Amino acid sequence: MKKTILFALLLASSSAVMSQTYITGGVNATNISIDDNGKTEDNNTLISFNAGFFHQFDLSKVVDLEAGLLLTGKGAKAETNFSSSDYIKASFNPLYLEVPVNVIVKITDMKKNGIFFHAGPYVAAGIGGNSKTETRIGLIQSNSKSKIEFNDDDPLTSQQEGASYNKLKRFDYGINAGVGIGGDKTMLRLNYGLGLAKINSTQTNNSENEKNKYRVLSLNLAFQL
Repeated sequence: MKKTILFALLLASSSAVMSQTYITGGVNATNISIDDNGKTEDNNTLISFNAGFFHQFDLSKVVDLEAGLLLTGKGAKAETNFSSSDYIKASFNPLYLEVPVNVIVKITDMKKNGIFFHAGPYVAAGIGGNSKTETRIGLIQSNSKSKIEFNDDDPLTSQQEGASYNKLKRFDYGINAGVGIGGDKTMLRLNYGLGLAKINSTQTNNSENEKNKYRVLSLNLAFQL
């Protein structure tokens, strides 16, 4: 019995040594789908950021599992031009705490700047952010800024508590997929986040169509702690 316990402790300690934790940060190109087929408008893309950390468990030389925690910006922008000098520009940039869990498939040796693919689900909770509007009509120009409001919906129920057209759903979820290159110390990753939850708090049917969902393309640099 003592030998079994000792072996388990040694196995756990060796696994902890082999596993790796990274800090990461990068840029997001974020958008929102505008039609039933999930298409977006390129000129609505908003540039934001992400930062956080993730942990890889070093399960094998080919397949691995990772989990992370990120502060990430999402949203979109829109612009209406009435003339060369008259316009309305609007953007909203909500901030989320996001937990991704990915399966990693290593194509080449990671100790020699290898290539890998990753994919898996994510869940996220809205914690803040701002919306901005800039208007110019003739000689009149105005700017406004307000905080993003989230509803108080309980994701475990079918009801929409605190629903309103001027609020976002607090909880988002979706699928990540991407590719990366790097080794034990640093890596560069390209990721695409496909949102599956409608972000407007009054819409409850997530299977009806692909309209009103997040689309996020991210480029990240990660360093091993």
